[in-house]
Amino acid sequence: MTTQTAKHYVGLDVSQELTAVCVVDDEGKIVWRGACATEASILAETVRKRAPHAARIGLETGQFSNWLTLSLRRRGLPVVCVDARHAKAALQMQINKTDANDAHGLAQVVRTGWYREVTVKSMDASALRMLLVARAQLVTQRQAIANTLRGLMKAFGIVVFRGAKGRFPVRVREAIEGNAALTAIAEPLLRAWQALREEVETIERQLVTRAKDDAITRRLMTVPGVGVIVALAYQSVIDTPERFRKSESVGAYIGLTPKKYQSGEVDVSGRISRCGDGLLRAYLFEAANVLMQPNRKASALRSWGLKRADRLGRKRAKVALARKLAVVMHRIWANRTEYCGDAITANSL
Repeated sequence: MTTQTAKHYVGLDVSQELTAVCVVDDEGKIVWRGACATEASILAETVRKRAPHAARIGLETGQFSNWLTLSLRRRGLPVVCVDARHAKAALQMQINKTDANDAHGLAQVVRTGWYREVTVKSMDASALRMLLVARAQLVTQRQAIANTLRGLMKAFGIVVFRGAKGRFPVRVREAIEGNAALTAIAEPLLRAWQALREEVETIERQLVTRAKDDAITRRLMTVPGVGVIVALAYQSVIDTPERFRKSESVGAYIGLTPKKYQSGEVDVSGRISRCGDGLLRAYLFEAANVLMQPNRKASALRSWGLKRADRLGRKRAKVALARKLAVVMHRIWANRTEYCGDAITANSL
């Protein structure tokens, strides 16, 4: 008669330099706890030594989670990435919060199975998302400098309106000509604005090149209102369409579906959850906004959005149209089709 080998469950509380490690057995008793450097090779060696029969290894979502999960999986370890919100619900029951206690709590969470596993995206999708985040940050900084300049000029009674003809630096220099004090203030900001603009253009050229070479991006861009940035942002977040059994689930994943609270006789539907990727959600809303602008080319999606605007109001209709765009794009990607007129055709590119 052979005895069954006891399984081990490991919790990793990851920080920048050190990772707290806790190993528990089937009954939840601590087998080993300690810490090691936050390096994939050292962590893998520690786990193999301290938990040779590891059934599950859990860590929370965070800045290192994507890289560390993929690195440990490549080394053959059964790692699961736990939704930080689920982990928090369990860890906050502890009286004392320490890294060691958090690692112990994570080990117990993966042992009991009371967690929601987060899909870890490929490094290619992560790299694409970082490029899009870098672009968004540069655009934000460029706009902040422009707003600062406008505010400074108003103190001198000079107003540079948005959307006026001509490039922004040209209009500013024309407006402040002859004012030595304001010129000394504005010129450094204008040079910084120009440098940021050039860096944004550099990133955008990289994104356009990628879009031209990628069949999936070209398919997604056949959807009205969807350009290079929206299509690539969608790919970086979704990564693999097969992980969604229904296209309708994408709207909830991005946070474009209403919250719901139901208890007894109370049944309330609130605003959208906003629980998904904020950057993609903003881009989809912007695409919906563009689609519903006057004098835009007619399309089935535009008509769909305008009909709901009459009933729901324009803002809620734009949210609904953004969710519709996410669903349509998933169906196009999953079926290897393209958008054409009033329907999605079955013609592969």
